[in-house]
Amino acid sequence: MAAANNQKHDPNVLHPHISPTSMYLKVAGALFGLTILTVVAHQFHEALGAFNALVAFGIAAIKAGLVLLYFMHLKDDNNMNRMIFASGFFFLILLLLFSVVDIASRAIEVSPL
Repeated sequence: MAAANNQKHDPNVLHPHISPTSMYLKVAGALFGLTILTVVAHQFHEALGAFNALVAFGIAAIKAGLVLLYFMHLKDDNNMNRMIFASGFFFLILLLLFSVVDIASRAIEVSPL
């Protein structure tokens, strides 16, 4: 175990996976802006109607993508890890679609007055 850790860390060598602080601040600013956009979009829920949930999920997907790419470093990672994350989202969407089809296919019972 000690033989594997005998390499000295040189603080002058910049590793390619280390991102500058300015990039993190820009992404954090974008996340804050998208959060504010979510709150503003909620104020127009009557105007958006059925698209309200679609807008909210779209903004949330963009925020999740930013977190995955920059804070979880998938932008600098290999394609195998990207495919693993993408397959997780694919199956999540598949689960949601099956749930929507199931709910939409149920008969709505109307009680007599």
